[in-house]
Amino acid sequence: MSQTIGQTRLAYARSWHLIDIGSDPRSLGRVASSIALILMGKHKPIFDPSTDCGDYVVAIDCANLHTTGKKRFQKLYRTHTTRPGSLKEISMDRLMAKWGGGEVLRKAVSGMLPKNKLRKERLARLKTFEGRAHPHKDNILKVGLGGGASIIDNPIVKKRLREVKEVQEVSPS
Repeated sequence: MSQTIGQTRLAYARSWHLIDIGSDPRSLGRVASSIALILMGKHKPIFDPSTDCGDYVVAIDCANLHTTGKKRFQKLYRTHTTRPGSLKEISMDRLMAKWGGGEVLRKAVSGMLPKNKLRKERLARLKTFEGRAHPHKDNILKVGLGGGASIIDNPIVKKRLREVKEVQEVSPS
């Protein structure tokens, strides 16, 4: 199928997904894994590990991040500069107090993405916000991960698909 005629170009188009962390009953790890799949593009039929075909994800209300057990107080994030005595540790609770829940979510998603050259680009498509307000309201096509409106329900996309079908019916190749 050609990239200019048909649905292939539509599959390569990046859509925006919205996930409300505060109202999602899943824990941090389960939410992060579903976000990582969307950022990689594994939900698309054209997925290729060497191609960056993932979508954008907007995570709102990250201040209400849910973890199980005592992870919030016992989990430690460590950094080291390879110099003697430079090991720094910070707990998840202190990290959330200092940088917010979005940084904790970003670190969790980063650990679930493949460690290659595409990692930074994929992680840049994750937009995290502490509250419910965000500047990407006009871009959102899918609400929630795994449900909600599809890109095909968009009136502009429907019109374009009808035009493509008409062109294919008129000139069969």
